[in-house]
Amino acid sequence: MDKHWLQQQVLERLAEDLLQVEQAARAAHETATHEENIAENKYDTLGLEAAYLATGQARRAEAIRQAMAHWRQFRPRAYDARQGIQLGALVCLIGADDQQQQLFLGPDGGSMQLVCGAQRVQVISCEAPLGKAMLGKCEGDEVSLPGAPARQQLEVLWVH
Repeated sequence: MDKHWLQQQVLERLAEDLLQVEQAARAAHETATHEENIAENKYDTLGLEAAYLATGQARRAEAIRQAMAHWRQFRPRAYDARQGIQLGALVCLIGADDQQQQLFLGPDGGSMQLVCGAQRVQVISCEAPLGKAMLGKCEGDEVSLPGAPARQQLEVLWVH
């Protein structure tokens, strides 16, 4: 699986998310500033609520823009067994139930699931609990998922 293709998919999904959030922010702003929504008494809060929503949507849009900037600057490197799993690694984990999961460690803001053919790839950051647990591990190592109700043990099947 091509890491650069995965990176492009993340950027495309983030661009779609940004477009939706910007549209929602514009709609909330229009509602907040529309003359029919001027408060007539202290219980008339539609305009105020829309203003809060517009502010939240604007913050979300800025967070997505920052994530896109990080993902554009991101350069996935080839796996180096001496360093173990690092940012940019494509990892396959297998659990006790023989279920495999593929993970792509990327910068913050790109947490999503991608589909490549019949394979699903979960994109996570190195700041996610599982991402932190995998850092420095190599093929054959065990990864303990912290905070799971029952301590979950996963094995690193392969890394690219």
